[in-house]
Amino acid sequence: MFLTIRTTGTPQRPATDLGFLLHKHPGKAQSFSTAHGTAHVLYPEADAEGCTVALLLEVDPVALVRKGRGKGRGGAPDAALAQYVNDRPYAASSLLAVALAKVFKSALHGACAAMPERAAAPLPLRIEIPALPARGGPGLVARLFEPLGWTTVTAEPVALDPEFPEWGDSRYVRLVLEGEPRLADALNQLYVLLPVLDDAKHYWVAPDEVDKLLRAGDGWLAGHPERELITSRYLARRWSLTRQATERLALVRLAEADGLDVEDVDNAVDEASDTEERPVPLAEQRRTAILGALRAADAARVLDLGCGQGQLVQALLKDARFAEVVGVDVSARALAAAARRLRLDRMGERQAARVTLLQGSLTYTDKRLTGYDAAVLSEVVEHVDPPRLPALAYAVFGSARPRTVVVTTPNAEYNVRWESLPAGHVRHFDHRFEWNREEFGAWVAGVADRYGYEAVLAPVGPDDPEVGPPTQMAVFTRIDTEASPGSGTPTGTAVDTTPATKKKEDAA
Repeated sequence: MFLTIRTTGTPQRPATDLGFLLHKHPGKAQSFSTAHGTAHVLYPEADAEGCTVALLLEVDPVALVRKGRGKGRGGAPDAALAQYVNDRPYAASSLLAVALAKVFKSALHGACAAMPERAAAPLPLRIEIPALPARGGPGLVARLFEPLGWTTVTAEPVALDPEFPEWGDSRYVRLVLEGEPRLADALNQLYVLLPVLDDAKHYWVAPDEVDKLLRAGDGWLAGHPERELITSRYLARRWSLTRQATERLALVRLAEADGLDVEDVDNAVDEASDTEERPVPLAEQRRTAILGALRAADAARVLDLGCGQGQLVQALLKDARFAEVVGVDVSARALAAAARRLRLDRMGERQAARVTLLQGSLTYTDKRLTGYDAAVLSEVVEHVDPPRLPALAYAVFGSARPRTVVVTTPNAEYNVRWESLPAGHVRHFDHRFEWNREEFGAWVAGVADRYGYEAVLAPVGPDDPEVGPPTQMAVFTRIDTEASPGSGTPTGTAVDTTPATKKKEDAA
């Protein structure tokens, strides 16, 4: 996997200044370890008139398979050896983008203490990548790079076999970019667009990829005509992350339209309008609603069932009234991410005594979860296969039986308001279903009636008069009686959970 960057110069401004800007000395070769191989930096040419730096990435196919992402986005290997025999060691991809970020980290940020004025100024550059996967062909390569100000964009198709031209071209191109951008801008564009053209990433795309995308795309992505395609492919077509990035880029464009020098999107929006408040993310509105329900229930010991990466656990720990917080998830990876988010290894003794992370399945009874004041199922039930929902209900309401249970789930009717969500799609690839308001109300009423709870429905987010809120929430309160829960005999009376719009329709 190979990439070269060349610049020209004069005796007054020698081309070897490229070494200062990249923080790599032209007089020696250097090697750097990466998660999937070794990156080498060397200078085939280094004098005052011309200087070329080469980045050579040696990929270990075995290490790539062991990391679990060698097959690309969501695809199974075509044959048993496909995991080991593929184009990953040779064709530019997200592997090369990661190597760029590691080897030229300071240059990506435009930092050069020795020559700050050179780092901030345009530089005559010629970048060449001999083998670049281009899902979309040379036309897509041009649509991605030409709007960025490059004077020459050459995407020459690579033949499947030069000796057999009748076989046609491969999906690879030889890319040559020529122009005078800032070096930092050129590197950031490559960092984003290499995996976009390959349409695959070799690593798990986590929520922090949105921040990486906006950081690398600062100054060019918000106004790019192919912004939606870039965002979707870079984030591996994860709709929730794509939607988040799209909304934040829209805020950037709003700030730029008002002539602001945007460094922070939130600050830019605050300055752009004195009358319009910054939109509050739905996840934040959901946590606020949950915390309000728990405080109203006077809960001190709380279970976060299906805690994921620990966002709600973190919010609970900020309020001293929650004396004990337990996060439960079936995924060990999610619990490890939650531990990192909470910084459990650095947490003080008193704070650490308030929090526990447990691995467990919510469809099985667990004696560790009994005796708590409240439990939260935030955006969890829709990840459970419908035949397993009765087991989940019994484990939470029949076995653990906290005094209060808070459940939130998407409102399927609201999906038509998400412009970035294709018709007929659920909001997350792992959602087994998404209920409308009537279906959720029926489930809530059935669970409350069976296990001896009263329930109240509440909207979370803007309550659209036609389709309702984006998130629907139910707060269950246990009715303490002597009847045994789960026997099939009603032990309490659930409130009327029929949505108001449904009542109006029935009345009409």
